[in-house]
Amino acid sequence: MPPIELTGDTLTLAEIVAIARHHAPVRLGDAARANLVATRDYINDHWLVDHAPLMYAFNTGVGALKNQRISASDIARFQRNLIHSHSATTGEPMPDEVVRAMMAIRVNTFARNHSGIRVEVVDRLIAMLNAGITPVIPARGSVGASGDLAPLAMMSGALLGLEASKVSFRGEVIGARAAFEQVGLAPTFDVEAKDGTALINGATASLAYAVIAAHDARQLLSSATISLVLSLEAIRAERACFDDRVMLARPHPGQRRVAQAIRRLLDGSTRCTNEARALPPPGTDAAGAAALAQPRIQDVYSFRCSPQVYGPVLDALDYIDGILTTEMNSATDNPLIFGNDGGSYDIVSGGHFHGQYVAQAMDLLALVVTDLGAICDRRNNMMIDPAGNYGLPRNLIATEPGINTGFAVVQSMGTGLVLENMGLCSPASVISLPAKGNQEDHISNSCFAARRTRTVVENTQAVVAAEVLIAAQALSLTQPSHAAFPIGKGAAAALARVRAEVPAMLGDDRWVYDDVESVKCLVRDGHLISAVTAACGDMWAPMA
Repeated sequence: MPPIELTGDTLTLAEIVAIARHHAPVRLGDAARANLVATRDYINDHWLVDHAPLMYAFNTGVGALKNQRISASDIARFQRNLIHSHSATTGEPMPDEVVRAMMAIRVNTFARNHSGIRVEVVDRLIAMLNAGITPVIPARGSVGASGDLAPLAMMSGALLGLEASKVSFRGEVIGARAAFEQVGLAPTFDVEAKDGTALINGATASLAYAVIAAHDARQLLSSATISLVLSLEAIRAERACFDDRVMLARPHPGQRRVAQAIRRLLDGSTRCTNEARALPPPGTDAAGAAALAQPRIQDVYSFRCSPQVYGPVLDALDYIDGILTTEMNSATDNPLIFGNDGGSYDIVSGGHFHGQYVAQAMDLLALVVTDLGAICDRRNNMMIDPAGNYGLPRNLIATEPGINTGFAVVQSMGTGLVLENMGLCSPASVISLPAKGNQEDHISNSCFAARRTRTVVENTQAVVAAEVLIAAQALSLTQPSHAAFPIGKGAAAALARVRAEVPAMLGDDRWVYDDVESVKCLVRDGHLISAVTAACGDMWAPMA
């Protein structure tokens, strides 16, 4: 694939995912390269002298040591020592894809040309990305205030080839120096003035987690729309509530787009009709058949109100994507360097390293994804319960109830994950404690907020997979009795894709863990969406 050009102002979420997850190659834009060289030449010619004015973290210490001048001869050693002293992190390793996203975002930040970093450092990061050399970085301990100092210091230690640094390379964890030698790069590297400061300053680990979580959440919403449609077909639901006239009476954009997507995937269905509803599923007793003959009128909230719950998720994703796109194309270290018309430069201290935008966006994403999972779980609970599933067998058992238990625990797995998400979605961005001897007296907690949200998204992928499994079982159980009432194009494509991986459970109970994992992969990797798109087109495209 052609390399993705990093220019500082055009990077997209899709490109970051391509770099992080699919190892798309990258290159630095030519104009960005020229600008970095020009700025660095000025720094070398004018600021690497003892009589230069005090410039924070350039020729002064950091934090409480901001008034301590660093002599010109000690600046490079100071920058190296920053990386050593800031490598205080702990916990399980960050996923490789998150580390790669962090590295690519950092390169794009430098391409803005406000960091004063040497182009050789940027090229080293790019070479690591393109060679698949991914630093091993413990995930815990950043407060997201002066950026994600510790994770970025760990990244920088690998870039320098420090003896203690480990990297993930070609399927194994090895020393950074050994990986560089294998690809023909110098095993060690050094930083000079401003390089270390630029490398470690910015909430970039938080942002990397956030970008991937937001991408996966958008894909999850599409999969949850598919699982909803399968459930609608399974209970032969009332469709009038999705009419565009209804949506226009309260015209939130996301709500209307969700209803449109539902109608698109239900196109061609005769299962959601009065005639299909009046036909009892196999095994329905006389009282149940009489109940089915009554007009449906309207369904419970988890079905009828799905646009009103899914719509806020879609609107939130649009808002969050805007925040994250701006963050990816911003200079976020401190201090920043600005060129003047006369060819000189100014250096200015600021606060763009603070992760509050990312933290609050991730709090919102955790909240809406938790609620998305909760409404899916309520539909699952209804579909296994004879009190409200319109004639379907209890637990969707095909044969010999008692000997077989069916899908009760598939449903309760989803409840367990929703409960976990409810505990996790408490706002992280309002939790603040001062750090570094009160030098950082307000912190964003952005790295935890984003890391936590990734977990919420992953949990909800399994909840949606549970709905797909349960709805597919219900549809397979009623197929013999309702074959004259076909389901819609989108639902049919989704059901066929599921059944290509997981057969219906029409006999004894089987090892259901494998079924859950197989369907979760269809949800997580977008295969369910691809099958539906092939049949119906883009579910989110405007309808004529």
